[in-house]
Amino acid sequence: MSRVEPDQIKMLESRIDQLIDFCQQLKHENSSLRSDNQDLADERARLVEKTKLARARIETMIGRLKALERS
Repeated sequence: MSRVEPDQIKMLESRIDQLIDFCQQLKHENSSLRSDNQDLADERARLVEKTKLARARIETMIGRLKALERS
């Protein structure tokens, strides 16, 4: 069996530390993206609701204009 050199252990520890840092960075980025995604979904829902209200108002106005036209 071969013996593990101290330099190899240090390199492995360093690589593990890098991987831990990278995982933490990815977790932070993922959290940020999830938050951004939720914000965009909320904004989309608000815009969909505004669009529905605007459509209803326009349809009401068109109905009134048609009623005026007939009178």
